[in-house]
Amino acid sequence: MTDGKEWYIEYEIHRNRPGLLGDVSSLLGMLKINILTINGVDHERRGLLVSAREDSQIERFLAIVKTMETIHLTKVRPPTLSDRLAVRHGRYIKRDTGDRKTFRFIREEIGLLVDFMAELFKRPEHSLIGIRGMPRVGKSESVIAASVSANKRWIFVSSTLLKQTVRTRLSDEERSADHIFVIDGVVSKRRGSESHWSLVRQIMRLPVTKVIEHPDSFVRESEYTMDDFDYILELRNDRNEKIIEGNDPFNSDIPWSDFN
Repeated sequence: MTDGKEWYIEYEIHRNRPGLLGDVSSLLGMLKINILTINGVDHERRGLLVSAREDSQIERFLAIVKTMETIHLTKVRPPTLSDRLAVRHGRYIKRDTGDRKTFRFIREEIGLLVDFMAELFKRPEHSLIGIRGMPRVGKSESVIAASVSANKRWIFVSSTLLKQTVRTRLSDEERSADHIFVIDGVVSKRRGSESHWSLVRQIMRLPVTKVIEHPDSFVRESEYTMDDFDYILELRNDRNEKIIEGNDPFNSDIPWSDFN
């Protein structure tokens, strides 16, 4: 447990010089503000997670920093999930400016994606999460890794990761909120029987976290809409890759086993 209230502080470096970080750290120390984590979070920016017993300690820090010409404070606030991950990984999650519930990742940021999903999985409230991406980019593997990190069990209701999974029933034990339910929208659309879709609808009504791969295909086949999703995650091989949702593995050159 940390001693005191946590804050996220971010500053932009106007003039970098040897000892600048030491000066900032010493100032925090003199004000009895504890540094929990520190890292560069963007070009010429540095982020810190700190804790302070009193808000007045932070207020005094802000007043002193305003007189410093070498840095400029850009953020001072209670830490959000994005702040914590930015300090941990040294970069911010890219967010869609037009749709604030859409978050974008590339393959080299898969660790950041896994940590982000794991934090969502740990929350007491249950989320409906969609994940977009082309074949073999690592969607299913990321869900598994995030489940392990969050100490949750995962259940593939439909998937191509292990041959062709299209389930039609669950045991009573599997209906626990400790499970993360994973549904592949393309697989359910193309291979799902009426009994499979009956199970999908049951799961959608359960107070559990659901992850829908290929959410656009899923909503086209079901009564659900994109407004029902709490988060949309996009995973690309690179920033410029175009995600073509609804790829049909039955009418393409992509091996069925690679469609995950």
